[in-house]
Amino acid sequence: MAVRIRLARHGAKKAPYYRVIVADARAKRDGRFIEEVGRYNPCAEPAFVKLDLEKIDAWITKGAQPTETVERLLKQARGQA
Repeated sequence: MAVRIRLARHGAKKAPYYRVIVADARAKRDGRFIEEVGRYNPCAEPAFVKLDLEKIDAWITKGAQPTETVERLLKQARGQA
């Protein structure tokens, strides 16, 4: 099973917030997921990023692939940005 760490969109029109989730790559964007591992709100000033880095690292060691956006958020959360 191909597992991805990606964003699921929630919120209102023109006011999105996202949940960082671990899901099967074939699942819909806002559909079924395995685990929620963080949150991201780009509308807050500054942007709000809360990630459970221990869970994310555990999933990556199990073979989960983060999307480009999630990789950028991980770098920002770890202070590499």
